[in-house]
Amino acid sequence: MKIKIRLILVSVLITFFLAAHAQQKNATPQIHSFTAKQAVDYALQNAVQVKNALIDIKLQYQQNKQITAEALPHINGNVGLTDYLSIPTTLIPAEFTGGPAGTYFPVKFGTKYSGNYGANLQQILFDGQVFVGLQARKAAIKNAELTADITKEQIKTNVYKVYYQLVVGQRQIGTLDANIANYEKLLHDTKVIYQNGFAERLDVDKVQVQLSNLQTQKLKAQNQIDAGKEGLKLLMNIPEKDSLVLTDTLSDQELKSGILDNNYNYEDRKEYQQLQTAIELGKYNVKRYQLSKIPTLSFSANISQNAQRTSFSFFKNSEKWFTTSFISFSLSIPLFDGGERNANIASAKLNLMKLNNNVDLLKESIDNDVTQSRINMKSALLTMDAQKKNIDLAQQVYNSTKLKYEQGLGSNQEISTAQADLVTAQNNYYSSLYDAIIAKIDYLKAAGKL
Repeated sequence: MKIKIRLILVSVLITFFLAAHAQQKNATPQIHSFTAKQAVDYALQNAVQVKNALIDIKLQYQQNKQITAEALPHINGNVGLTDYLSIPTTLIPAEFTGGPAGTYFPVKFGTKYSGNYGANLQQILFDGQVFVGLQARKAAIKNAELTADITKEQIKTNVYKVYYQLVVGQRQIGTLDANIANYEKLLHDTKVIYQNGFAERLDVDKVQVQLSNLQTQKLKAQNQIDAGKEGLKLLMNIPEKDSLVLTDTLSDQELKSGILDNNYNYEDRKEYQQLQTAIELGKYNVKRYQLSKIPTLSFSANISQNAQRTSFSFFKNSEKWFTTSFISFSLSIPLFDGGERNANIASAKLNLMKLNNNVDLLKESIDNDVTQSRINMKSALLTMDAQKKNIDLAQQVYNSTKLKYEQGLGSNQEISTAQADLVTAQNNYYSSLYDAIIAKIDYLKAAGKL
C-alpha cells in the first residue's frame, strides 16, 4: 500500500511555504518526543502563523489606543524666533502727513528680533464618528482574537492529520518487518527444498522477487515517514536539524470513542463567532456614517508670550514679554456633500445585509460539513472493521497454507499467493485506518469540538 502521506504533506508545504522556519545554526541539535497533544501544544506556541496572529491582536490594541487618543485632549507647545535681516516695509498714504493725495511713502515698522512661545490645547467635545469608534473597540479586539483562534484551529487540524498519518506509517513499517521476516524464512526453506530436489529454481526466484518487493516497499514507506516528519517539523516550527520522535499509538477503539454525538452548536465554530462579531462591527459602521450628519463641536485654548527686541536680549529678566491668551469653540455643521454621506450609509447597510446572508450560508455549510463528515466517519469505520476481518482471514489462510507447505502437501505458488493476499489485506487495512483518522478529525472540526 502507498500510505497517503504525500497528499497531506503537499498541501501543508504549500500552505506554509512562506512561513519563516526558525533555525539556530550553532545550537546543539535536540530530540523532541511528543504525543499528538504535545505536538499540537508546541505548534500553537511556536508556529509562525500563530505568532503573527497574536501580533495582530496587539496591533488592534494599538489601533484602539489611536481611536481613544482622538477623544482625549491634544496639547502642543511652540517656540519661535525671527531675525529680520531686512525689516518689512509698509507704504503709508502721503496725505496722512500733508503730502499730495494718491502718493505713498515707505515706512519700516517693528524690530530686528521677535520671539514667542506658548501652548495650544485642542479637545473634541462631540464627534459622533469618534464616539462610535470608542464603542467598537471591544468588538474589534474580539474579532482579532477570533482570527487568531481560527489560525490555531487550522494549525491544530494539520498537526493532528500529519501526526497520525505518520503513526499509521510506523505501524505499517512494523507489519512490513514481520512480512519480510516471514519471506526471509520462506526463502530459506525454499532454497533447502530446492537443494534437496523438491523445488525448482524458479520457485526460489519468485520468493526472492517478492522479498525484494517487500524490502523496496518498506524503504519507500520509511522515506515517506522521514519526509512527513520534516513537514511536521516545518509546521510546528521545529529547527530542521532537531529530531522528532512520535510517542503516541493509535487503536481502533480510540477512533470510535465519542465521535458520533448528534449534538452540535453553531456557536462552537470559530468562524460563526467571527461572523457574529463582523455583524456587530458592521452595525457600528452604519451608525458611524449616520452620525456623520450630526454637527461636531470642538474646543481650543491658547496661551502665548511674545517680545520684540532691537538686539538679541530675550533672556534678560529686565526685558518685558507680552501675554496673549484665548479660548474658542467651533461648531462644524454639515450642509451639503453631494450625497456622499447618504451613499456611505447605504453601502454600509448593504454590506451588513451581506453579512446577515452569510450567517444563513454558514449555518447550512456547517450542517453539511457535520452530515458529510458523519457519513464519511461511519463509512470509514465500517471499512476499517471489514479490512481488519480480512486480515484475520488472510492470516488464517496463510497459516494453513504454510503448514501444508512445510508438510510437503502444498506448492510454493500457494504459499506465495497466500502471503501476497495477506500483504494486500494489511495494506488495505492501513489505508482504511488512515481514512478513519482523517474522517474523525474532519468531523470534530466540523462540529467545533477539535
